[in-house]
Amino acid sequence: MLRDGWYKAAKLLARVMMPTFGRIEVEGAENVPPFGPLIIASNHQSNADPPVLVYAFPRPIWFVAKRGLFITPPMRYILRRLHAYPVDRDGRDLDAVRWAMEQAAKDRALLVFPEGTRSPGALAPGGDGLAYMALRTQAPIIPVGITGTERINNYVRVAFPFTRVKVTIGEAFTLPVVEGRLPRAALHSMTETIMERIAALLPPAYRGVYGTERRSPGA
Repeated sequence: MLRDGWYKAAKLLARVMMPTFGRIEVEGAENVPPFGPLIIASNHQSNADPPVLVYAFPRPIWFVAKRGLFITPPMRYILRRLHAYPVDRDGRDLDAVRWAMEQAAKDRALLVFPEGTRSPGALAPGGDGLAYMALRTQAPIIPVGITGTERINNYVRVAFPFTRVKVTIGEAFTLPVVEGRLPRAALHSMTETIMERIAALLPPAYRGVYGTERRSPGA
């Protein structure tokens, strides 16, 4: 196939199927830098989220996927050419972290779900891995809020969503440069900043632990 043909074919398929068999709205696509390293930080509600973001983003994206999907040689071949890389579900896969940082070093757009697993309907606490990668690479972070994919509960529904999905893409930002060793508390504070940016793009009912009640006295 042509260079990057599998990914281009998948994007074309998504652009045909998703609006035909569902309603998909993308807001803020103009915020995406056209080139250079980029980390996409999105909430994660279902297995439909990566294809939805492939549809929504005007530039190619790379992402990690659970290792269990890479069970056969044909699946490994296809997923690799769709820019996916296997990662252990426990989130402690150092090889995958190194791979992710290599993609940023190649000026690619890397999709990371900081929650680490699917959290349908409500944002869950974010892990510190994304903030660590952003600090090491100094790649801009672009927050994304997705609603509606929690109703897409199997792989067939990815192609035939029969529901309304909205992708809101926020403005890119960078974390401050830190010299020397970064205290764990400071890293976690940066993670909170990232998660709050994602939450701000979601309706209040989807914000979960980053909702307004979290800021109440004594919380």
